[in-house]
Amino acid sequence: MSSITIRPSRDEDVAQITAIYAHHVLHGTGTFETEPPSAADMAARRADVLGKKLPYLVAEQGGELMGFAYCNWFKPRPAYRYSAEDSIYIADAARGQGLGARLLEALEHAAEAVGVRKLIAVIGDSANAGSVGVHRKQGFGHVGTIKDCGWKFGEWRDIVLMEKVIGAGSSTRPE
Repeated sequence: MSSITIRPSRDEDVAQITAIYAHHVLHGTGTFETEPPSAADMAARRADVLGKKLPYLVAEQGGELMGFAYCNWFKPRPAYRYSAEDSIYIADAARGQGLGARLLEALEHAAEAVGVRKLIAVIGDSANAGSVGVHRKQGFGHVGTIKDCGWKFGEWRDIVLMEKVIGAGSSTRPE
């Protein structure tokens, strides 16, 4: 995957971002959405993230997006302003090639640069070995599992919570 470029997303990426995400909505349990959002919805979500000065990255190879990653505030209350939830989605054709780890590492650096001190993964489905594994590989620790909190594809699904301190973490006061 050496020819893949990870860069900030652009407006013209929204159609490919929407297609990658739609595949995960329709075929995976990493998201608990059950209907794929429109390109307009995805553009609005992206604008929301960027409006908060948070990173929204894409992985591109030969003009085609292979994945995307972003983070958003873990909760909307001001006290949470140093903790963000990460999201990573890989194109089906690019899965299992280490791209998730590369995107997550780039996202960590970009999040730290804007003041995030803790990344939190809320992973759909405890059987989602790929996402759990990529987070573990990048140094995230398991915080807990919320059993049977989502219903998708005719089964109850858990969520796995993982966390990673980035930058100074809680060792210093924020500015």
